[in-house]
Amino acid sequence: MQDMDTATRPFVDQILAAADRRTPLRIRGGGSKDFYGQAFQGEVLDVRPLAGISSYEPSELVVTARAGTPLAELEAVLAEQGQALAFEPPHFGPDATVGGMVAAGLSGPARASVGGGRDFVLGVRLLNGRGELLTFGGQVMKNVAGYDVSRLLAGSLGTLGVITEVSLKVLPTAPAEATLICAGVAQGTALALLNRWGGQPLPLNASCWVFDSTTQPAQNSLFVRLRGALAAVEAACPRLVADVQAAGGSAARMDNSQAGPDWAACREQTLPFFTPPEPELCLWRLSVPQTTPVLDLPYPMFIEWHGALRWLWAPANAAAGIRAATAAAGGHATLFRVSQAHGEADRAVGVFTPLSAVQLRIQQALLREFDPQGLFNPGRLFGTLSAAA
Repeated sequence: MQDMDTATRPFVDQILAAADRRTPLRIRGGGSKDFYGQAFQGEVLDVRPLAGISSYEPSELVVTARAGTPLAELEAVLAEQGQALAFEPPHFGPDATVGGMVAAGLSGPARASVGGGRDFVLGVRLLNGRGELLTFGGQVMKNVAGYDVSRLLAGSLGTLGVITEVSLKVLPTAPAEATLICAGVAQGTALALLNRWGGQPLPLNASCWVFDSTTQPAQNSLFVRLRGALAAVEAACPRLVADVQAAGGSAARMDNSQAGPDWAACREQTLPFFTPPEPELCLWRLSVPQTTPVLDLPYPMFIEWHGALRWLWAPANAAAGIRAATAAAGGHATLFRVSQAHGEADRAVGVFTPLSAVQLRIQQALLREFDPQGLFNPGRLFGTLSAAA
C-alpha cells in the first residue's frame, strides 16, 4: 500500500487545478448515497483509489481504513474477529465506501442504544480546499483537546474536505440476541412501552413500529431487539412479553435466522414500507426526541430508534406542515428521497430544515476555513449556502 502522501498526490493536483479554474468538485465514492442531500455540482473527484485497511488492532477495538475502502470489506474483516460497527451504518447499495459512510453520517437500527456514527469516529485525515493534508483526532478513545473536528465531518456530505482516511472505534459482537414481534400494538401504546423500557435496565438495542399491511388481516406491529449478555437477554424477554400482553397486544420471539435479515432490510430500507406507495410521494425522515407522542400528521409512519426516528411518505409540497409539526416537537425533518414523479424538482422545498441565523454563521465560518473557494460539493447541504454568503 502506498504511503498517504504519495496516494493523495493525484487528488491534491486535481484540487489545485480546480481551484485555479474555479471549478467545483463533486466528491464521490461508490455513489450509493447520491440520492441524499441537495443536487450535486461539478466534476467528479473519485476517492475509490484510496482503498485498503491501514491498521487494525482487535485488542484495542480500533480500525483505520482509507476512504475508498468498500464498507462491506471492512465489515467482513471485523466479523472475522467477532467485532462490528455497532451503529450499523446503512449501505444502500453494494458499492458503499467507508468515506461515504462518514460523510453521510447515517446510522442503522441500533443508533438510539449505542450512539451514532460520529460517536465512533476517533480520527480522520482529509484534504482541504487548499490541497493540504490535515490530520485530526487519532486512534485512541481519549485523544481530543479542543474542538473535535474529526466528528464534525460526520454528516458534512463532503462540503468541508476530501476525507482520505478514518479511524473508527469498533465493538465486540453481542454474545446473545433476541427479537420479539409484538402484534396489535397501536402507535401510541408502542411509544409508551418503549419509553417505559428505556428507563429500565434492559438490554434494549433496536426497535421499529409499523402498520403492517402485508399480514392478513393488516395490523400494527412492534419489533424489539435485545442484545447483550445471555442472562440479561433471557431475563428481559418474558418481562417485555408480559408488558405487551398487559397493554392488550400479543408477543412472540422470532427465530434469529429470520429476524437477522429483517433487521438488515430495515437498515437498508428494503422493507415493504419503503416502496413508494404513489409516484408523487417523497420519503421524509423526521428526527424528534424519543419521548415525542404521536405526531399530528395525516400519513402512515415507520418508527425507529425507540421513537426518535419517524419515516413517512408525503409530497414535497407538504414540507411546511411536516416541518412545523416536527419543529413543535423539538425536532427537524429531512426530505430523504425525492419522488419518482418529480425527481430533482422536489428538492426546491429544501432537503434539510433551514439553519437558524447562529447556525448559518457557524457553517459559513467553517466553510471559509476548510474550503475558502467553495470547491467541494457546493450546495450539497443547504442549496446556495457558500463560504462567502
